Amino acid sequence: MNFILETPRLILRQLTYNDYPNICAQLQDPRVMYAYNGRFDETEVTDWFNRQLQRYDADGVGLWATVKKDSGEWIGQCGITMQEYKNIPVPETGYLLMYDHWHQGFATEAAVACRQYAFGTLAFNEVYSIIRDTNISSQRVALRNGMKHIDTITKHYRGVDMPHFVYKTTNSNIENGNKI
Repeated sequence: MNFILETPRLILRQLTYNDYPNICAQLQDPRVMYAYNGRFDETEVTDWFNRQLQRYDADGVGLWATVKKDSGEWIGQCGITMQEYKNIPVPETGYLLMYDHWHQGFATEAAVACRQYAFGTLAFNEVYSIIRDTNISSQRVALRNGMKHIDTITKHYRGVDMPHFVYKTTNSNIENGNKI
């Protein structure tokens, strides 16, 4: 098991094939996937899972299994992925939790740890979160992660144009204690 980082309550590690049933349960829950315009079918789940494994090899980062330290229970995915913004790849902190684990501070705890890992271990100077305009909870996580809304873009996904807000923070903002 490839351990990445830990927080007071969580362990983040690379996904393994044993995680596939958890990925299915997560991505096929319409409550979890509302910002993606609905639950994923089996092909979309498999593509998502394979894309995460490919990211580990290609980028050295990706979404990681997020599990509770005390029980080992899978609660979702959080990590750093390279996303395109203004035609260049940027590191994005992303998080997607099982519905039963929403509103307990897990997303913020994991996102902050990923930001710290991006700056401290990976030596990125800036980190982004690109969030659907209707996903208010994730926008709040980005703000608690020291980010500022800097742009609005449209992504075409699953046959729909979806406005997304772009959030960003820089290493110097965090080092100087500025929550922007």
